[in-house]
Amino acid sequence: MRSLPVAAAVALPLPLLSLISPGALAASDKPIDDVVRGLEVLRRAAPVSPSGNYAPATVDCPSQKPTIRGAAELSSSETQWLQKRRPNTVDPMLDFFRLTNITGFDAVHYVQSNSHNFSVVPNIGIAVSGGGYRALMNGAGFVAAADSRTPGSTDAGGIGNLLQASTYLAGLSGGGWLVGSIFANNFSTVTQLRDGQSGSDLWQFSNSIIQGPKDTGVSIVDTAEYWSGIATQVDQKRAAGYGISITDYWSRALSYQLINARDGGPSYTFSSIANADNFVAADTPMPILIADERHPGQSIISLNSTVYEMNPWEIGSFDPTVFGFAPTKYVGSNFSNGAVPDDGHCVEGFDQYGYIMGTSSSLFNQLLLQNLSDSSLPSVITDALTSILKSIGDNDNDVAEWRPNPFFKYRPNSNGNADTDFLTLVDGGEDLQNIPLHPLIQPIRAVDVIFAVDSSADTLYNFPNGTALRASYDRSKNDIGNGTKFPAVPDAETFINLKLNQQPTFFGCNTSEFTSGDENAHIPPLVVYMPLVPYTAYSNASTFDPSYTLAERNAFIQNGFNVATMGNGTIDKEWPACAACAVLSRSLERTGTAVPDTCRNCFQRYCWNGTTDSTPVGTYEPQPIIGLTALGAATSLGMSSLAWAVVGVAGAVLAL
Repeated sequence: MRSLPVAAAVALPLPLLSLISPGALAASDKPIDDVVRGLEVLRRAAPVSPSGNYAPATVDCPSQKPTIRGAAELSSSETQWLQKRRPNTVDPMLDFFRLTNITGFDAVHYVQSNSHNFSVVPNIGIAVSGGGYRALMNGAGFVAAADSRTPGSTDAGGIGNLLQASTYLAGLSGGGWLVGSIFANNFSTVTQLRDGQSGSDLWQFSNSIIQGPKDTGVSIVDTAEYWSGIATQVDQKRAAGYGISITDYWSRALSYQLINARDGGPSYTFSSIANADNFVAADTPMPILIADERHPGQSIISLNSTVYEMNPWEIGSFDPTVFGFAPTKYVGSNFSNGAVPDDGHCVEGFDQYGYIMGTSSSLFNQLLLQNLSDSSLPSVITDALTSILKSIGDNDNDVAEWRPNPFFKYRPNSNGNADTDFLTLVDGGEDLQNIPLHPLIQPIRAVDVIFAVDSSADTLYNFPNGTALRASYDRSKNDIGNGTKFPAVPDAETFINLKLNQQPTFFGCNTSEFTSGDENAHIPPLVVYMPLVPYTAYSNASTFDPSYTLAERNAFIQNGFNVATMGNGTIDKEWPACAACAVLSRSLERTGTAVPDTCRNCFQRYCWNGTTDSTPVGTYEPQPIIGLTALGAATSLGMSSLAWAVVGVAGAVLAL
């Protein structure tokens, strides 16, 4: 980025300073013992793998053996859960509308009077893009802003309770790390995850994932012991007879930073979320992670690739190629043609929590491979990675090997992996759909609005330009879309020239593009595009940067909070009301309710109206919208690829 004019940092009033954690003000990358902690971060997912370690294990099948179900309907588990979740979203939604206050329209009364009619009560989804740690931290800022438990999120200018009012929370790659970490740790707040606990490596991103944790609280002495432990864990899976890929090593290393358990919780499973008390009570959104399928011999992932979703109950796809789901708990079982044979066996523990997150982010296997020459890595790990790389070749170094293949012999006429005994899945963003919109645009889920948080690195300086949205739009027009619809999206030049990637932008406002005169035609969700842009910090770090100081981490999260709230209303004091209008849009249309004037004005400001400007764009270098805070300026430490400065503009100070 080009340099900015430097001015004195703005002094912060004492009451506002009290809202920022001591860690946020520290330039050092060392843990701060006296930081003010929130509630203790508890473990939400459970160490229920029957092996007691990273390896899956054979178990007795239940009386009704698990099967692959068709995807024409939602699973019975999700359907039953929704019967509790949708009513549970009403009260926080009312609080959200009270806070956001649509002038001239009583949104609280509108929802309250229809609180038992879920064709009227809006159905909300949040999707967090990929983009490595950049995506995790920017997405964390949005989630913090939407979470009523975050101090300051329900103050004027905030959008608190949006998270509590949401039905679905989807993540992909780096965004999947965020979603996965939240649910692995008791649906903890971003503030809790950021501040962590003494003796925990949770969200300590200053500790490179290559070098390993520095804190002896998890019994790590040095890098060699760290990787030797990981190698031992992976060897347990190999010894149990399961295929190993580089993703196994990557996912184990990743888990140390994201799961608050000894050794990153090797026996924790993703399906155990379904048994957590708060999730059973439907007090949280439903987490969904995304991966793409790769066919045998394929090295390039196209928009026609099958998209897999992974949720606490099931793993599978709505795409016409597979159009089926396997039970997550038993996904490692010996399935054939959709069933476990009479002489087959059942397996639990294949859905190891870190492996699910690692599968969705398998592109980051490159981080390991790029560091094979690091002298601090023990030979036990470099030899293992080198051996795998030799056996699979460079073209397959990003795959996660799912062996046995749960969809073996299933739908052989359309399933490209039906004849292979292993399923190869890769990073969910490799088909360019880097925002996990796919599960949320399925008509059967009837989502009304998706807040799409985009931290993609589409430009030279790692900012988004709508590529992920265009990929989803293009895919919806092909047979692989299987009846899904998606709003029209312009080219990258239009995004930049019209500054659609410098503010929230609504896509799909004019529903006539979907109906073509057919009043019964399916109308997809309104997409509220929330692109990463500098407000108070340049958080556009490289996707593959492996470590960040605590100051950088906190500044990136704070900037994401500002993206979500437009600087707590500093840029547009009506933004919270406009976000509320987006939530209500589809419902108002279904009920024939007149659109309030406030919402009309919002839609005029934030809806893409079809205008294009394809003038070629040179280098895209957005300037801070509010101005770099002292914290934002401090992130110049260790960020040599970017220029940092403090500008003399007052900005929102966040309760982070």
